[in-house]
Amino acid sequence: MATPILQFGTSRFLQAHADLFVSEALERGAALGRIAVVQTTGSPERAGRLAALAAPEGYPVIIRGRRDGRDIDSRQRVTSIARTLSTVTDWDAVKAAFRDEAEVVISNTGDTGYQVGPEDRAGAVPASFPGKLLLFLHDRFRAGRPGLTVLPCELVARNGDVLKRLILDLQSNRYPDSGFRNWLSKDVIWANTLVDRIVSEPIEPAGAVAEPYALWAIEKQPGLTVPCTHPNILVVDDLTPYEKLKLHILNLGHTVLADIWLRENRSADETVKAILANISVRERLLFLYRQEVIPSFAAKGLGNEAETYVAATLDRFDNPFLDHRLRDIANHHAEKIVRRIVDFHAWTPDVPKPELLAMAGGQ
Repeated sequence: MATPILQFGTSRFLQAHADLFVSEALERGAALGRIAVVQTTGSPERAGRLAALAAPEGYPVIIRGRRDGRDIDSRQRVTSIARTLSTVTDWDAVKAAFRDEAEVVISNTGDTGYQVGPEDRAGAVPASFPGKLLLFLHDRFRAGRPGLTVLPCELVARNGDVLKRLILDLQSNRYPDSGFRNWLSKDVIWANTLVDRIVSEPIEPAGAVAEPYALWAIEKQPGLTVPCTHPNILVVDDLTPYEKLKLHILNLGHTVLADIWLRENRSADETVKAILANISVRERLLFLYRQEVIPSFAAKGLGNEAETYVAATLDRFDNPFLDHRLRDIANHHAEKIVRRIVDFHAWTPDVPKPELLAMAGGQ
């Protein structure tokens, strides 16, 4: 069976996000086709995961949390993955699938997925994901195949632009061919995307537990191909509003709660839902959202969107099935204050934010 969607990465996030969306869309005849998943690390402990991902009966995803004030606890099976491959043991098969079948490439390669080294510029087989991707793209170009769409899902701002720059930089060293460079720039679609879903735990050997909320926002551009149509996939003119909503409502809220937790020296194991059970803490967060955050978004013409996102965020914070510990959120707190609060005020400087700026202190 041909697999027009080629996915690099086996993360539980993709299992409960893109792979689930495609599975649901296939039931409606609204997907390009099924997925071939490629493992790029050669990690032996994930061999069982590879086999389970492509099991004929699929793998489980459990959706647990709150939506519109109601508790959700449901289970479904994902059957969108047709086969799994490894760049360590199935190199030629991966090259063939990329060259002859792929229309869309999805990636989620972790925090260090875009790091490259000397072997990516000159080695026989590149070590990094960008290095391998460039090699596969060159093979496809030499075969006279058309371009395709690349949908990176790494948590990197403007991830499509970043990955494209990396690939073009590697290309200038490894394959200095103006025709190939023009094909990479014009025929390959490098989409900027934003993904948003908390996938709290794995199910072994494959599967995951995730919250009800999910978003995959993809920035529109000519020639873009999406893997499927789905209510949680939005093709938008500009990602900026979605990035700002996530960063300055969801992430800002986490940082506000972490700041309270740190200043009050609260229990080491306290979670987001536990601290919000304290009425005074909850009212302080709601005050900040109502008086300083939503008015700032309204000044940018995004007031309604902010109100909707705040409501969804509170449902996510109140998730009765998720133990999100504040000590984890408080890691790198000073840097998060800058990105989530100080930068927010820089984006909307004309809206007063006395409480948030007091929290930011001398940042």
